[in-house]
Amino acid sequence: MSAPSDPTRCPLCGQSNQCTQADPTRAGQACWCFTAKIDPAALERIPAQEIDRACLCPHCAQALPPDAPS
Repeated sequence: MSAPSDPTRCPLCGQSNQCTQADPTRAGQACWCFTAKIDPAALERIPAQEIDRACLCPHCAQALPPDAPS
């Protein structure tokens, strides 16, 4: 059995996913992903056990390298 997912971390790179939905202090705020174009290839890379448990970070969602500006 694997450890539970951290909903504040990207399941692909482990960095903060900046998800307002996973942050109780930002409840009710719109998340960056509501208007972002998500790369379908990035969604396909999410491990099955992480689907619907944690959001991608902006870089992984757009298939950007980790050091690229958001």
